Amino acid sequence: MSRRSGILEFAVLGLLRESPMHGYELRKRLNTSLGIFRAFSYGTLYPCLKTLVANGWLIEEEGSGPEDALAASLAGRRAKIVYRLTADGKEHFEELLSHTGPDTWEDESFAARFAFFGQTEREVRMRVLEGRRSRLEERLEKMRVSLARTRERLDDYTLELQRHGMESVEREVRWLNELIESERAGRDRRRSPASAAEQDISSETDGQSRRRGDPPPPDPSEETAK
Repeated sequence: MSRRSGILEFAVLGLLRESPMHGYELRKRLNTSLGIFRAFSYGTLYPCLKTLVANGWLIEEEGSGPEDALAASLAGRRAKIVYRLTADGKEHFEELLSHTGPDTWEDESFAARFAFFGQTEREVRMRVLEGRRSRLEERLEKMRVSLARTRERLDDYTLELQRHGMESVEREVRWLNELIESERAGRDRRRSPASAAEQDISSETDGQSRRRGDPPPPDPSEETAK
């Protein structure tokens, strides 16, 4: 399996995990939600779907909606095929989702992975983000070295193109830094509200007890004196 077809299979499984879809609807989501798949055609998508069905990760069903039945009767053909994720397909997708190897840091792979960060564990998101940042920092250093060596031999337009490429990488590194810091801050925020809520509940309980006229708890010093 090529890397590009592997990315497509990952994205298809991820979208179908959200809900079953027709092939047309699936291709539309790939194009609009995941812009990296704009170059994919039906000739690429349907072989991918057939492979996923053969692997037991998807099943094909006839569309059951009234619009499907109407369209089929008017056209004199069977209803559209709907693709649904199986339990094995969901398990396989979750395995792919937990992967954090170097291939997840590459341009297209990272874009597909990032599109499904909402379904990804925080620890996995952090490893992918940090790996991507490391990969781009390496790329940026190579670009700087290359530019320093060839600057005098480049014309103005080629030089500007090189600078533009470096600026694009620098922007993404800054963006990744912000995401990583946000992930870390989010972890801290998720911890602090719980303890704060516990304190609020405790204070509220004590206050309600006092407002109802209940006697305050005995002073330990008075108990000792007795």
